Amino acid sequence: MTEQGKINREGARPASLFERADVTFGLDPRAPAPKLPAAPQVPQNLRQPARPAAAPASAAAPVAVDRAAPQPAPTFAPAPQQAPAAPQPVVFCGPYAAIDRDHLRSGGLIVPEDPVTGLLEEFRIVKRELLADARAGDTPLARRILVCSPHPGEGKTYCATNLAIALAAEQGLEVLLVDADVVKPSVAQRLGIAADRGLMDALADPAVPAESLVIRTDIDGLFVLPAGTANSRDAEYLASARTGEVLDRLTQGAPDRIVIFDTPPALAASPAAELAQHVGQALLVVRADETSRAALEDAQQLLSACGDIKLLLNAARYSPSGRRFGSYGTKGK
Repeated sequence: MTEQGKINREGARPASLFERADVTFGLDPRAPAPKLPAAPQVPQNLRQPARPAAAPASAAAPVAVDRAAPQPAPTFAPAPQQAPAAPQPVVFCGPYAAIDRDHLRSGGLIVPEDPVTGLLEEFRIVKRELLADARAGDTPLARRILVCSPHPGEGKTYCATNLAIALAAEQGLEVLLVDADVVKPSVAQRLGIAADRGLMDALADPAVPAESLVIRTDIDGLFVLPAGTANSRDAEYLASARTGEVLDRLTQGAPDRIVIFDTPPALAASPAAELAQHVGQALLVVRADETSRAALEDAQQLLSACGDIKLLLNAARYSPSGRRFGSYGTKGK
């Protein structure tokens, strides 16, 4: 047994791990660390440029994006949309015709340049209600007015022509009088103008624009579209989609244009019922003391495709209120 062992057994302080390592391996932990050789000097021209100092924590730095995570879809501001251009009104470019005023007087029609008559005042009342509804509706359909009667001889063409002349007197208003009575056309005859082609020609041939057949008159604001060439398929043409296209073209982009249709009697031919689908107002002309209630109800049923049917009593000789127009301010004329 060594001396070291004796000391440990006699109660002396045991040797530390470092002391035992020094005895065994000759290591002294208290000895100074050996000096490392100095780093070799690098020539000035071979030195690396100094790296910039790291940015402080407060400076903005790029953020790492986890491409595996779903990213929000990019948002784009919608491009400003331009309002659609309003359609340009169709210009009537048919032939020109002068209307003989004496011919109007002989036919009992309104003459624009003549003094105010009772007839004009009556149609002023009629047109005022039609215009009010047309402007309230503010659609091309509301500005199309059908004039019809249950039977022949009740005055529908007479009323349609006078109504068109009275409406044309409105400032800034265009009135197109369409002769849709293709069986017995008479509008041009009542106005005393010659008529060749017209509505039926435009319906039969899509290459013929209807506006090129509209007659321009010397009554300011009044235009006429004759019935045109009749044939055995008139009813089929009026019932076709072409009719809606032609009528839409005549009223497109023209809020100050009224179209009046003079149609055959409702109980005598089918065109009135067909055209009732393309108008917003219908004026049903009945003759006082002649048109029966049953005929009136049947005609109203045939025109039911139009949601606004008005009644016009023609040739009435008696007024319960005693109302008479045309004498005030005429100086005895």
